[in-house]
Amino acid sequence: MSKVFYTARKTLRNYANGGNVLMLATALALIVVNLPFLHDFYNGLWTHEIALQVGGFNLFSHHGEPMSIMSFINDALMAVFFFSVGLEIKREILVGELSSFRQALLPIVAAIGGMGIPVLIFFIVGYGKDYLGGAAIPMATDIAFSLGILSMLGKRVPIGLKIFLTTLAVVDDIGGILVIALFYSTHISYWMLIVAALLLAVLFIGGKLGVQSKIFYLGVGAFIWFLFLNAGIHPTIAGVLIAFCVPAKPVYPPKEFVRTIRRNISRFASEDDERLVSRTILSKDQMNWLKEIETASDKVISPLQDMEDSLHPIVNYIVVPLFAFANAGIYFGDMNPASIVSGVSLAIILGLVLGKFIGIFTFSWVCIKLGWAPMPEGTNWKQLAAVSVLGGIGFTVSLFIANLSFGTGNPYMSQLLDNAKLGILVASFLAGFLGWLFLNLTLPKEEADQGTAE
Repeated sequence: MSKVFYTARKTLRNYANGGNVLMLATALALIVVNLPFLHDFYNGLWTHEIALQVGGFNLFSHHGEPMSIMSFINDALMAVFFFSVGLEIKREILVGELSSFRQALLPIVAAIGGMGIPVLIFFIVGYGKDYLGGAAIPMATDIAFSLGILSMLGKRVPIGLKIFLTTLAVVDDIGGILVIALFYSTHISYWMLIVAALLLAVLFIGGKLGVQSKIFYLGVGAFIWFLFLNAGIHPTIAGVLIAFCVPAKPVYPPKEFVRTIRRNISRFASEDDERLVSRTILSKDQMNWLKEIETASDKVISPLQDMEDSLHPIVNYIVVPLFAFANAGIYFGDMNPASIVSGVSLAIILGLVLGKFIGIFTFSWVCIKLGWAPMPEGTNWKQLAAVSVLGGIGFTVSLFIANLSFGTGNPYMSQLLDNAKLGILVASFLAGFLGWLFLNLTLPKEEADQGTAE
């Protein structure tokens, strides 16, 4: 019987719950933008300027101009999202599913297929067309949305299948980060990059010297983000690089933590029974014992794991839903229904729904048949095929790349962006529904063995 630790189960649950909030935010955006009395309000809301200014310096400025709310969401809040992704990637490499080559190989190979085949299909459909620059849009898998769909099937889903999908989505995120870094950087200011590199070196050295202060990494990180934003490198990349500098080594080893807990618990045990059972204000000594336990608890958890755990609810329940609400609003009043089955929409739908399934499943099949990696525990080929369909939910990162590809502001590109968003929404809905349907048909009717939490 496999054992699933509490933190892993909590992470899966957070993503699943975040997926439900994400669906709600998307539906709300589509409703609000298509209501006549809220349409102008919705579109005008994102153009307001935002500032965090001290004297003449505005942290939320791009080339001297204040950021709009939309820019703040896409460039600042999404940098927090990618910072969280960076922490997760580092943790997965050190102690998670990516720490063992044999464990990591199947989702890595599956993710490569799940990125390459959709891009290839997009190229084939869009060859010679003016929307070919959005070829990276269908390469992403949305972890929150996909796990939200899995959560609808409850404990019938084997934990091995959930871990496979989660790890695949993490590798997908790495691919998305590389694409953003390589293909969406323009007008580079090298002196700003040099200063940013020096500040990253400060963070790296601080981590090696054992600096545990989260304020240190976040404070210096804010200036690195500003430099990336104004240097021509997409600022979300700064979030990932900063995350890689956060130390994964705690101050206390677990043995020292246990020793501290036992020592202070024994002090409490030596108190007379009357003082222990009565609900009264703690004595000065008791407060000191508890503070020592609290300090030890803080020092046995590494800054990396502490930040990741703290950011999960902020990212899943605030940042990503707000991004979806701001970017998923598509006005259907002047849209040609035929656009769903033509142009960039069709290329994205085919890439996500068909390409993801073909890429993830065939690459997984080859990997398993060649004996490179085992089948995810407790699963079979039908379930793996159903999860491969679920991988076609692109949503968050797909919308993000669509904005980078077509969000230049001129009317023609805005129309392309709307069509791309429509393709992403339709494809994500189709992949989600078909994935849920196939899983519902292939999963056992009784609950799967989920292991034991420790």
